Amino acid sequence: MIKEELEERLINIESALACQEKELDDLNQVVIAQGKEIDALCRQLKLMLESMAQDTVKPLSEETPPPHY
Repeated sequence: MIKEELEERLINIESALACQEKELDDLNQVVIAQGKEIDALCRQLKLMLESMAQDTVKPLSEETPPPHY
């Protein structure tokens, strides 16, 4: 009887461990995907900031007024 109870407990523990391992693998895949997305967003932000730094629009005080003035 004790042996059967121990075997059942061991099976339950192994089952729980297997579920936790699957959850951990799933979460790891999410973290990897998020890391790739963050890297892509950082590259886009860097390009946008570089583009803004090279902007050729003059400040409003330096703009020539339109011809109708």
